[in-house]
Amino acid sequence: QVQLVESGGGLVQAGGSLRLSCAASGPTVSSYTMGWFRQAPGKEREFVAVSLWYGGSTYSTDSVKGRFTISRDNAKNTVYLQMNSLKQEDTAVYYCAAKYRGASNTPRGYDYWGQGTQVTVSS
Repeated sequence: QVQLVESGGGLVQAGGSLRLSCAASGPTVSSYTMGWFRQAPGKEREFVAVSLWYGGSTYSTDSVKGRFTISRDNAKNTVYLQMNSLKQEDTAVYYCAAKYRGASNTPRGYDYWGQGTQVTVSS
């Protein structure tokens, strides 16, 4: 069983940066694909970025490409989401998720979830 705890959210002005962290406890995340999702009020949870468990490949949704970067430190059992050039439309609760030895960009594909961290981008 993997337990995930996100941190690093907060209030930032448009154009600013934040780095989210997702600390995992339990099995090493090296065998897990790790994803970041977000959910804005009244909207469905949506895919943001993913770090595959093999090969080091990462992918992100078009709206954040060039601004957000997902990375992982397997030794620290932690996954990060560096968010630059933040926009008001990035305001949401951001969730970290883990999927054992698979790949998915949909919420249903993930086995474990964190509690979420709020990111608010002001004008």
